Amino acid sequence: MYNRYSFLALTLLSALSNVNADPHAFITNQLDNSVSVIDTQTQQVVETIKVEGKPAGVAVNLPLKQIYISTPEGGGFAVLDSEKLTKLRTVKVGGASLGITADRKGEQVFVADWYENSVTVFDTKNFAKQKTITVGKSPSGMAVSPDNRWLYVANRIDDSISQIDIRKLAIRNTTKVGAHPFGIAVDSQGKRLYSANVESDDVTVLDARSLKRLATIKVGARPYAVALASNDKLLFVTNQDDSTVSVVDTATLKQIEVITVGDKPEGISTHPDDQHVYVANWFDNNVSVIDAKTLQVVNTIKTGEGSRAFGEFITP
Repeated sequence: MYNRYSFLALTLLSALSNVNADPHAFITNQLDNSVSVIDTQTQQVVETIKVEGKPAGVAVNLPLKQIYISTPEGGGFAVLDSEKLTKLRTVKVGGASLGITADRKGEQVFVADWYENSVTVFDTKNFAKQKTITVGKSPSGMAVSPDNRWLYVANRIDDSISQIDIRKLAIRNTTKVGAHPFGIAVDSQGKRLYSANVESDDVTVLDARSLKRLATIKVGARPYAVALASNDKLLFVTNQDDSTVSVVDTATLKQIEVITVGDKPEGISTHPDDQHVYVANWFDNNVSVIDAKTLQVVNTIKTGEGSRAFGEFITP
């Protein structure tokens, strides 16, 4: 009898653990001063968290089970508990924080300051400032290499990407890309870096180690952000002024499909299943879900006003 009840208890705990482990998408609603939390299993908003300061950027810290939300008008970022779905605290940075990301170990959070032309580094134990690194003008999108060696920063006004050595917290290299780079992404092997260039309507492909330019791919009007799916075989690009997402074959570096989504698509992130791609639509106040196999929109989820979700916004 003891063994039977023990087995049942363990089964129940396992089931509850699996429920709690379901990935969630954290969507910043800039005009609502809130974050919509989507349960990606049920495809429904399960919580709305109030975050003042016009929330924009999103970063996930998996080891600490935390979410970081940049607040451009709050001069810093908010720290959320990714399990309890509550706000833990706010951290002051300076001018106008926009891009935000965490290192792979969950030990540091990097915040791009649009006005101060810098990236500020905080530890994640007590959020003490470690260093402020001067980069190019109007830094925006950021990404960390899979080996946790490099931090990449898109300098929008300078039309460049900076590569920062995370161990030294110093710039190693800066390379010109297209006009006004914004959202960037690095592949799972740390070999390629992709930059969405808002003003030149294209994506620059770089060698992620050397920052050598490999190719330029024409996409839609005012590309904003990028995400990889299908084992890095497909690149998805949000085109703000076309209300579309371009799909690029990363083997041929050619656009192979254009998918209509909501009005003014901005943030984009791939589900841990590597098949479903979530797109935040600013004007329509919702999120489109794309199936990377069929290249079709399979669901639309109502969120808040001014859904932006700039960064990697889905928990693993």
